Amino acid sequence: MKKIFLYSFILSFASLVSQAQNRPMTEEDYYRIVTLPVPENIQLEIGGLSVLPDGRLAASTRRGEVWMINNPYLKGSGQPTYKRFAHGLHEPLGLLYRPDGSFLLSQRGEITHLVDSDGDGVADVYESFYKWPLSGNYHEYSYGPVLAPNGDLLVTLNLGWIGHGASLSKWRGWLLKFDDKANMKPIATGLRSPAGYIALKNGEVFYTENQGDWVGSGRMTHLETGDFAGNAEGLVWSQDPESPVKLKQTDIPDTGEPMYEVAKRVPGLKVPAVWFPHTLMGISTSDIAEDLTKGAFGPFEGQLFVGDQGHSKIMRVMLEKVKGRWQGICFPFREGFQSGILRMVWGLDGSMFVGQTSRGWSATGKDPFGVQRLVWTGQTPFEMKTVRSMPDGFEVEFTLPVNKKTAQDPASYQFNSFTYKYHHIYGSPIINASERAIRHIVVSENGLKARIVLDSLKLGYIHEIKAEGIRSAAGLPLLHNVGYYTLNEIADGDKIPASQWTVAAPKPVAETAAAHAGHTMPAPAPSASKGPSSAKRNVEQPVDWTNGPDQVVTLGTVPGLKFDITQVQVKAGSKIKWVFNNNDDMLHNCVIVKPGTANPIGEAAIKLGLKGPDMQYVPKSSNVLFHTNILQPETSEIIYFTAPAEPGEYTFLCTFPGHHTLMQGKLKVTK
Repeated sequence: MKKIFLYSFILSFASLVSQAQNRPMTEEDYYRIVTLPVPENIQLEIGGLSVLPDGRLAASTRRGEVWMINNPYLKGSGQPTYKRFAHGLHEPLGLLYRPDGSFLLSQRGEITHLVDSDGDGVADVYESFYKWPLSGNYHEYSYGPVLAPNGDLLVTLNLGWIGHGASLSKWRGWLLKFDDKANMKPIATGLRSPAGYIALKNGEVFYTENQGDWVGSGRMTHLETGDFAGNAEGLVWSQDPESPVKLKQTDIPDTGEPMYEVAKRVPGLKVPAVWFPHTLMGISTSDIAEDLTKGAFGPFEGQLFVGDQGHSKIMRVMLEKVKGRWQGICFPFREGFQSGILRMVWGLDGSMFVGQTSRGWSATGKDPFGVQRLVWTGQTPFEMKTVRSMPDGFEVEFTLPVNKKTAQDPASYQFNSFTYKYHHIYGSPIINASERAIRHIVVSENGLKARIVLDSLKLGYIHEIKAEGIRSAAGLPLLHNVGYYTLNEIADGDKIPASQWTVAAPKPVAETAAAHAGHTMPAPAPSASKGPSSAKRNVEQPVDWTNGPDQVVTLGTVPGLKFDITQVQVKAGSKIKWVFNNNDDMLHNCVIVKPGTANPIGEAAIKLGLKGPDMQYVPKSSNVLFHTNILQPETSEIIYFTAPAEPGEYTFLCTFPGHHTLMQGKLKVTK
């Protein structure tokens, strides 16, 4: 408690200093990241974390080891010590401590029970708890186990990858349940890459999903027995006598309609409770942690924190159940971790241990792996704490009282709605985007809530809520001024009569039928390689190249956000045929920019927001010389251009958000 008071004093002083320096408060002022030092001879690529009652932290690694970390809170000398508990395992991506001092973890092909029978601190019993088949595909990751409140063990199995997700061995793409005697029951399918999942205190199970085939964007879905979460590949096992899911692959329409609309016609298809808009919130959702710290981690008791492997960040989620269906909102929370976040567990003091890895799954964090601890400083950030569905809009609750003048001003907010296509193609552009107009605002007497009436709501859509103009009573801007609410049901209750509305109706804005009616099927997106040519993206050989190109450059991609060629040399003014092959299982483009401008262009691509997909994540800038469009996995595109006349070191990079810091190469132009 003394530490919290000390942190609070320090933050109050820091706040005064920052105001004197005209510096806004940052995430670091409220949540500190503490890095655990790791010996150079340990490759701590975290697959699982578990906090022990005696204060130690156990970590399984993708290298097949389990390490015991003493003094992870860095007390006394401030140095942790490491002891290897187990080794020789096959990429364990989970770790569960048992009350008897043993561990359970999921390897590629089984749940393994690790026991230290002689008490020397090293496992000497490696016992198979339950086995499942493997095809040998590199993408067959296995996660868990996770303990449910009733004592059940939960495991999720990743699909394989053969140019698309595929269930090449039994129960791949499924959630499985086990009792303590290793009796297995399949629970739900439609999972693609379910690295993060949780059984909440109330027993409800949620899992997070990454963008991919049948998955337009990252999402969190509630799972119950018999649910189908959307990816059709796992349905290959639905006719098995043990399967609680009876849908067949042929039952799933591949039309590109929004998932919410398809679910009306396909009983058992479970729509997400929360969408994480791709690149706007993250690119690769991972673990889920429920805040049961009783205030030790700040003002978000009962909410969920979700890691993102690709963007090395943590997001925050508030859930509510409306008319029997789960839905809610996600917010940014904390960026700046050292590697890709895979696991998050609560320390004994209410801080959060964050386990990270990036090999093959590259991330914006620069390090290949790491363990860090996230500590609340005791200072309450000014945030949108919750957003709840109302019969005519939303109610926003803040962590601190607002300046009522800003909270009552419609210009302080902006509301947009959009959704994604549901189809077998990898990912989806944002579709049917449109603005929602504010008609009335009521601020509570205590200044903690603002009820906002909108002109209309769109069921099944993501509602973007921006509150850039809001200030606290003390004059602070919101630490994070945007959130994304997934509206599956509209809450009952009394609407505010139109006669009381205080905001005039906006002038009519032309809106396509597809944007106005959420059920209208959008037209299929054109293939990137067939899009129209432009000055910076010429997909046809110029007619005056009678002898063809002077040089053909062919480059591709490899896993880990990398080009397969990192340096290309061409002559100034030469005619170039540039062949870009996307061999990866992610979306990529290839953009050639002027010397020294790669990082600013990559950052500008992130800031394109909802406009990004339509612009192929290529910012309008004179520093962009040539580019391809965004390419689906296993596709290619050819562009033609004349090399710059000025010799120098130019850069080619992928500007898909989150990729540019790692995915770069040199284009050396010589005389």
